[in-house]
Amino acid sequence: MKHIKVLGAALVLMAASACATAPHPAHAQPAHPAYLHALSDLRMARALLDRPAEYNVVRDQFAAIDHVNGAIGEIRHASYDDGKDPNWNPPIDANINHRGRLSKALDLIGSAERDLRSEEDNPYAAGWRNAAFHHLEEARHAVEHAIMDKRIDEDRY
Repeated sequence: MKHIKVLGAALVLMAASACATAPHPAHAQPAHPAYLHALSDLRMARALLDRPAEYNVVRDQFAAIDHVNGAIGEIRHASYDDGKDPNWNPPIDANINHRGRLSKALDLIGSAERDLRSEEDNPYAAGWRNAAFHHLEEARHAVEHAIMDKRIDEDRY
């Protein structure tokens, strides 16, 4: 009987130590501050892009918004869900002209790309982060194209 108690106690201690050293699931890891900053930048970029414009410019803006939304989704997978409404757009400066908003959105996309460059210690999150980079690259190209289209429209009128 004494051996059973000792064996039982040893098993409990082994199980407790195994639980203490087991890695936590990805969703329980602390948030990456760079990811949260990138999410804030991308939300602001999305708000800046979501403005009326000429058809050829708005077409590029919608493409950029789609890719910004894709990047937000991938980053949210790579980090924990920060609990913010994904459709929330921060207030923007109404005094910024249209091309200024596009340029600011381009800067924010670049800032998000820089934020995501930090080394990823979770191999599962690295795949999502890399997919976010692809979306950001496509969003950057769409915004650059929108800026060129806006310049052409301004020169035309």
